[in-house]
Amino acid sequence: MLIKGYDVGPLVAGESLLTRPGFWSNYLLAMCSNGGCAERPVPEWFGEDGADADALSEVLFDSERWPAFRVPAENGPGAVVVYRNLDGDCGTDYLLTHPGRSCVEQIASWDGDFSGTGLTWRELIRIADSPSLSAEGIQDTAIRFLLLLPLLTDPDVPEAASARLIAALVVVGAPQDTASITAEHLLAHLTKRSGHDPMWASPLSGS
Repeated sequence: MLIKGYDVGPLVAGESLLTRPGFWSNYLLAMCSNGGCAERPVPEWFGEDGADADALSEVLFDSERWPAFRVPAENGPGAVVVYRNLDGDCGTDYLLTHPGRSCVEQIASWDGDFSGTGLTWRELIRIADSPSLSAEGIQDTAIRFLLLLPLLTDPDVPEAASARLIAALVVVGAPQDTASITAEHLLAHLTKRSGHDPMWASPLSGS
């Protein structure tokens, strides 16, 4: 698999992994940490268990096959999430695709913590809710939303954000009775880290 502008490693399409037990706890569990909260996040919050997470981590972090998850959008920028499995430099890279451009733009990465530009809530929702049915990649809006969630750098999300996140978590298998606490932890983490500087140019502007 080739992504022009990201010639770093052996990329493979990762979309088939999204339905495997253990994916979402691998992808989001680290972002459930909420300061000194007494409740320790566990894979069961995502309807999974430790064995699921451990088994899938071997696939996700394979140095010879880097999973890439394509989030194509209709009439606007889309995204690609890549597990960067370099020896000694594992992390997740977040790329934007722009209409009319052949090369992607890397806007952020996760290496135990977030670095990069990120997206506002409105920008994130714009991509999540605009699947391109003619392009290869993920079409389900709930899954698109969750894949883009780590890019959120907006301290002022709307009141509806929690309900949207809870609904998406349930879609991917999180139990109804833990989805709200999972959403609470995720939003607390994401909205408390360094936010969007209003003077920055949006990565969606193509500038």
